[in-house]
Amino acid sequence: MNSAIAHTDSSWKGRLELIYRAREGQTQVYCAHAKAPLKVQRPFYPEGPQICHSVILHTAGGIVGGDRLSQSFHLEANTHALVTTAAAAKVYRSNGREARQTINIQVDAGACLEWLPQESIIFNGAVYRQDLRVELAPGSRMLLWEINRFGRSARGEKFLQGQWRSHAEVWQEGRPLWIDRQMLEGGTAMVDGPHGLGGRAIAGTLAWIGEPVSRDRVEQIRRLWDGVPQMGTGEIGVTRLPQGVLCRYCGSSTPQVRNWFAQVWDSLRLSFLGRPSSVPRVWPLSSG
Repeated sequence: MNSAIAHTDSSWKGRLELIYRAREGQTQVYCAHAKAPLKVQRPFYPEGPQICHSVILHTAGGIVGGDRLSQSFHLEANTHALVTTAAAAKVYRSNGREARQTINIQVDAGACLEWLPQESIIFNGAVYRQDLRVELAPGSRMLLWEINRFGRSARGEKFLQGQWRSHAEVWQEGRPLWIDRQMLEGGTAMVDGPHGLGGRAIAGTLAWIGEPVSRDRVEQIRRLWDGVPQMGTGEIGVTRLPQGVLCRYCGSSTPQVRNWFAQVWDSLRLSFLGRPSSVPRVWPLSSG
Protein backbone atom coordinates (compact mmCIF):
# COMPACT_ATOMS: atom_id res chain seq x y z
CA MET A 1 0.00 0.00 0.00
CA ASN A 2 2.77 2.45 0.90
CA SER A 3 4.63 1.82 -2.37
CA ALA A 4 1.42 2.36 -4.34
CA ILE A 5 0.83 5.69 -2.61
CA ALA A 6 4.40 6.76 -3.28
CA HIS A 7 4.09 5.77 -6.91
CA THR A 8 0.94 7.81 -7.47
CA ASP A 9 2.14 10.88 -5.57
CA SER A 10 2.71 13.48 -8.28
CA SER A 11 3.41 16.37 -5.92
CA TRP A 12 6.58 18.42 -6.27
CA LYS A 13 9.36 18.86 -3.72
CA GLY A 14 11.12 21.82 -5.31
CA ARG A 15 14.05 23.81 -3.93
CA LEU A 16 15.93 26.93 -4.94
CA GLU A 17 18.98 28.41 -3.23
CA LEU A 18 20.59 31.69 -4.34
CA ILE A 19 23.66 33.30 -2.78
CA TYR A 20 24.74 36.78 -3.89
CA ARG A 21 28.29 38.05 -3.41
CA ALA A 22 29.94 41.42 -4.13
CA ARG A 23 33.00 41.19 -6.35
CA GLU A 24 34.83 44.12 -7.95
CA GLY A 25 31.82 46.41 -7.61
CA GLN A 26 29.33 43.91 -9.01
CA THR A 27 26.63 41.85 -7.29
CA GLN A 28 27.05 38.33 -8.62
CA VAL A 29 25.10 35.12 -8.19
CA TYR A 30 27.81 33.18 -6.39
CA CYS A 31 25.73 30.04 -5.92
CA ALA A 32 22.51 28.84 -7.60
CA HIS A 33 21.10 25.42 -6.79
CA ALA A 34 17.68 24.47 -8.15
CA LYS A 35 15.46 21.41 -8.07
CA ALA A 36 12.38 21.15 -10.30
CA PRO A 37 9.95 22.71 -10.71
CA LEU A 38 11.91 25.80 -9.58
CA LYS A 39 14.50 27.42 -11.85
CA VAL A 40 16.23 30.78 -12.10
CA GLN A 41 17.12 32.65 -15.27
CA ARG A 42 20.58 34.02 -15.86
CA PRO A 43 21.25 37.32 -14.04
CA PHE A 44 20.28 40.64 -15.62
CA TYR A 45 21.90 44.04 -15.00
CA PRO A 46 19.58 46.69 -16.46
CA GLU A 47 20.71 49.20 -13.82
CA GLY A 48 24.43 48.51 -13.95
CA PRO A 49 26.64 46.01 -12.14
CA GLN A 50 25.70 46.99 -8.58
CA ILE A 51 22.14 45.56 -8.76
CA CYS A 52 21.49 42.00 -9.89
CA HIS A 53 18.02 41.19 -11.25
CA SER A 54 16.96 37.54 -10.88
CA VAL A 55 13.81 35.96 -12.34
CA ILE A 56 12.42 32.75 -10.84
CA LEU A 57 10.42 30.28 -12.93
CA HIS A 58 7.97 27.61 -11.80
CA THR A 59 8.13 25.16 -14.68
CA ALA A 60 5.17 23.01 -13.59
CA GLY A 61 2.73 25.82 -14.33
CA GLY A 62 1.04 25.82 -10.93
CA ILE A 63 1.00 24.61 -7.34
CA VAL A 64 -1.15 21.63 -6.30
CA GLY A 65 -2.01 19.93 -3.02
CA GLY A 66 0.96 18.13 -1.52
CA ASP A 67 3.57 20.36 -3.17
CA ARG A 68 6.42 21.46 -0.93
CA LEU A 69 8.48 24.35 -2.31
CA SER A 70 11.47 25.85 -0.55
CA GLN A 71 13.39 28.98 -1.52
CA SER A 72 16.47 30.42 0.16
CA PHE A 73 18.12 33.76 -0.64
CA HIS A 74 21.35 34.94 1.02
CA LEU A 75 22.68 38.40 0.21
CA GLU A 76 26.22 38.75 1.48
CA ALA A 77 27.55 42.11 2.66
CA ASN A 78 27.13 45.12 0.35
CA THR A 79 25.15 43.33 -2.34
CA HIS A 80 21.87 44.42 -3.93
CA ALA A 81 19.45 42.06 -5.65
CA LEU A 82 15.98 42.42 -7.14
CA VAL A 83 14.20 39.06 -7.27
CA THR A 84 10.88 38.54 -9.05
CA THR A 85 8.92 35.78 -10.79
CA ALA A 86 8.41 35.18 -14.50
CA ALA A 87 4.61 34.97 -14.30
CA ALA A 88 1.67 34.96 -11.93
CA ALA A 89 1.61 31.95 -9.61
CA LYS A 90 -1.43 29.66 -9.72
CA VAL A 91 -2.48 27.64 -6.68
CA TYR A 92 -4.94 25.03 -7.89
CA ARG A 93 -7.91 23.43 -6.13
CA SER A 94 -6.69 21.04 -3.46
CA ASN A 95 -6.87 17.27 -3.73
CA GLY A 96 -7.37 17.19 0.04
CA ARG A 97 -3.75 18.01 0.89
CA GLU A 98 -2.11 21.30 1.79
CA ALA A 99 0.36 22.94 -0.60
CA ARG A 100 3.16 24.78 1.18
CA GLN A 101 5.95 27.17 0.27
CA THR A 102 8.75 28.20 2.64
CA ILE A 103 11.02 31.17 1.94
CA ASN A 104 14.09 31.91 4.06
CA ILE A 105 16.07 35.10 3.48
CA GLN A 106 19.30 36.39 5.01
CA VAL A 107 20.43 39.94 4.22
CA ASP A 108 23.90 40.84 5.53
CA ALA A 109 25.24 44.25 6.53
CA GLY A 110 25.05 46.92 3.82
CA ALA A 111 22.96 44.70 1.52
CA CYS A 112 19.50 45.37 0.06
CA LEU A 113 16.92 42.91 -1.28
CA GLU A 114 13.84 43.76 -3.32
CA TRP A 115 11.56 40.69 -3.27
CA LEU A 116 8.79 41.48 -5.76
CA PRO A 117 6.96 38.36 -6.96
CA GLN A 118 4.11 38.71 -9.40
CA GLU A 119 0.50 38.08 -8.42
CA SER A 120 -0.65 34.76 -6.94
CA ILE A 121 -4.04 33.42 -8.05
CA ILE A 122 -5.60 31.27 -5.32
CA PHE A 123 -8.19 29.03 -6.99
CA ASN A 124 -11.44 28.20 -5.25
CA GLY A 125 -10.84 25.09 -3.13
CA ALA A 126 -7.09 25.64 -2.76
CA VAL A 127 -5.41 24.86 0.57
CA TYR A 128 -2.16 26.80 0.71
CA ARG A 129 0.31 28.10 3.26
CA GLN A 130 3.34 30.32 2.73
CA ASP A 131 5.96 30.98 5.41
CA LEU A 132 8.47 33.80 4.97
CA ARG A 133 11.29 34.37 7.46
CA VAL A 134 13.87 37.12 7.01
CA GLU A 135 17.01 37.83 9.02
CA LEU A 136 18.18 41.42 8.47
CA ALA A 137 21.64 42.39 9.70
CA PRO A 138 22.08 45.93 11.08
CA GLY A 139 22.56 48.30 8.16
CA SER A 140 20.66 46.11 5.71
CA ARG A 141 17.32 46.86 4.06
CA MET A 142 14.51 45.04 2.32
CA LEU A 143 11.41 45.84 0.29
CA LEU A 144 8.86 43.08 -0.30
CA TRP A 145 5.36 42.75 -1.59
CA GLU A 146 2.68 40.12 -1.98
CA ILE A 147 -0.43 40.34 -4.17
CA ASN A 148 -3.07 37.62 -3.93
CA ARG A 149 -6.21 37.19 -6.02
CA PHE A 150 -8.77 34.89 -4.39
CA GLY A 151 -10.68 32.99 -7.05
CA ARG A 152 -10.51 33.39 -10.81
CA SER A 153 -12.75 36.44 -10.71
CA ALA A 154 -12.60 36.93 -14.50
CA ARG A 155 -14.60 33.69 -14.68
CA GLY A 156 -16.93 34.72 -11.87
CA GLU A 157 -15.22 32.37 -9.43
CA LYS A 158 -15.06 33.25 -5.73
CA PHE A 159 -13.00 31.70 -2.95
CA LEU A 160 -15.89 29.84 -1.33
CA GLN A 161 -13.94 26.75 -0.27
CA GLY A 162 -10.41 26.14 0.92
CA GLN A 163 -7.91 27.96 3.10
CA TRP A 164 -5.05 30.42 2.59
CA ARG A 165 -2.44 31.28 5.19
CA SER A 166 0.53 33.63 5.06
CA HIS A 167 3.07 33.90 7.88
CA ALA A 168 5.80 36.52 7.56
CA GLU A 169 8.54 37.33 10.06
CA VAL A 170 11.44 39.79 9.83
CA TRP A 171 14.09 39.64 12.57
CA GLN A 172 17.25 41.53 13.43
CA GLU A 173 19.69 40.21 16.03
CA GLY A 174 16.96 38.28 17.83
CA ARG A 175 14.51 41.21 17.78
CA PRO A 176 11.32 41.10 15.67
CA LEU A 177 10.98 44.03 13.26
CA TRP A 178 7.72 42.83 11.70
CA ILE A 179 5.54 39.76 12.27
CA ASP A 180 2.43 39.29 10.15
CA ARG A 181 -0.12 36.47 10.34
CA GLN A 182 -2.94 36.27 7.83
CA MET A 183 -5.55 33.57 7.20
CA LEU A 184 -8.56 33.43 4.92
CA GLU A 185 -11.09 30.62 5.14
CA GLY A 186 -13.12 30.09 2.00
CA GLY A 187 -16.79 31.01 2.34
CA THR A 188 -19.26 33.84 1.86
CA ALA A 189 -18.66 35.27 5.36
CA MET A 190 -15.00 35.94 4.59
CA VAL A 191 -15.29 36.71 0.88
CA ASP A 192 -18.29 39.03 1.05
CA GLY A 193 -18.40 40.09 4.70
CA PRO A 194 -17.25 43.49 6.02
CA HIS A 195 -14.62 41.82 8.20
CA GLY A 196 -13.16 39.96 5.24
CA LEU A 197 -12.68 40.97 1.61
CA GLY A 198 -15.97 42.84 1.44
CA GLY A 199 -16.86 41.42 -1.96
CA ARG A 200 -13.46 42.20 -3.45
CA ALA A 201 -11.00 39.65 -4.80
CA ILE A 202 -7.50 41.02 -4.20
CA ALA A 203 -5.44 41.61 -1.06
CA GLY A 204 -1.95 43.08 -1.26
CA THR A 205 0.85 43.86 1.21
CA LEU A 206 3.99 45.96 0.68
CA ALA A 207 6.62 46.42 3.38
CA TRP A 208 9.85 48.43 3.54
CA ILE A 209 11.92 47.30 6.51
CA GLY A 210 15.36 48.18 7.85
CA GLU A 211 15.30 51.97 8.04
CA PRO A 212 12.90 54.42 9.73
CA VAL A 213 10.37 56.25 7.56
CA SER A 214 9.29 59.75 8.56
CA ARG A 215 5.69 60.76 9.13
CA ASP A 216 5.97 63.13 6.15
CA ARG A 217 7.04 60.22 3.94
CA VAL A 218 4.09 58.15 5.15
CA GLU A 219 1.72 60.97 4.24
CA GLN A 220 3.35 61.25 0.82
CA ILE A 221 2.79 57.53 0.25
CA ARG A 222 -0.88 57.93 1.16
CA ARG A 223 -1.22 60.81 -1.31
CA LEU A 224 0.19 58.65 -4.10
CA TRP A 225 -3.10 56.76 -4.01
CA ASP A 226 -4.92 59.88 -5.19
CA GLY A 227 -3.06 59.68 -8.52
CA VAL A 228 -3.92 56.02 -9.16
CA PRO A 229 -6.81 55.39 -11.59
CA GLN A 230 -9.76 54.36 -9.46
CA MET A 231 -11.01 50.99 -10.71
CA GLY A 232 -13.81 49.54 -8.63
CA THR A 233 -13.78 49.84 -4.86
CA GLY A 234 -10.12 49.61 -3.94
CA GLU A 235 -9.04 50.73 -0.48
CA ILE A 236 -5.59 51.23 1.03
CA GLY A 237 -3.93 51.63 4.38
CA VAL A 238 -0.44 52.88 5.29
CA THR A 239 1.16 52.23 8.68
CA ARG A 240 4.45 53.47 10.02
CA LEU A 241 6.65 50.71 11.47
CA PRO A 242 9.50 51.27 13.96
CA GLN A 243 11.97 50.43 11.17
CA GLY A 244 9.95 50.96 8.01
CA VAL A 245 6.47 51.28 6.55
CA LEU A 246 3.63 48.87 5.79
CA CYS A 247 1.10 49.31 2.97
CA ARG A 248 -2.12 47.32 2.49
CA TYR A 249 -4.51 47.10 -0.45
CA CYS A 250 -7.93 45.50 -0.79
CA GLY A 251 -9.74 45.78 -4.11
CA SER A 252 -10.59 44.10 -7.39
CA SER A 253 -8.04 45.39 -9.92
CA THR A 254 -4.56 43.95 -10.46
CA PRO A 255 -3.45 47.00 -12.53
CA GLN A 256 -4.65 49.26 -9.71
CA VAL A 257 -2.68 47.56 -6.94
CA ARG A 258 0.40 47.15 -9.14
CA ASN A 259 0.22 50.82 -10.12
CA TRP A 260 0.08 51.97 -6.50
CA PHE A 261 2.72 49.53 -5.27
CA ALA A 262 5.01 50.55 -8.14
CA GLN A 263 4.65 54.23 -7.20
CA VAL A 264 5.35 53.48 -3.54
CA TRP A 265 8.36 51.39 -4.53
CA ASP A 266 9.68 54.20 -6.74
CA SER A 267 9.21 56.78 -3.98
CA LEU A 268 11.03 54.66 -1.39
CA ARG A 269 13.83 53.82 -3.80
CA LEU A 270 14.46 57.48 -4.61
CA SER A 271 14.42 58.42 -0.93
CA PHE A 272 16.59 55.66 0.50
CA LEU A 273 18.61 54.29 -2.41
CA GLY A 274 19.00 57.43 -4.50
CA ARG A 275 17.76 55.84 -7.72
CA PRO A 276 14.38 55.34 -9.44
CA SER A 277 12.72 51.97 -9.74
CA SER A 278 13.64 49.72 -12.65
CA VAL A 279 10.68 47.62 -13.81
CA PRO A 280 11.72 44.03 -14.65
CA ARG A 281 11.21 43.25 -18.30
CA VAL A 282 9.10 40.15 -17.56
CA TRP A 283 6.34 42.23 -15.95
CA PRO A 284 3.19 43.11 -17.90
CA LEU A 285 3.16 46.61 -19.37
CA SER A 286 0.17 47.50 -17.19
CA SER A 287 2.28 47.24 -14.04
CA GLY A 288 3.75 50.70 -14.37
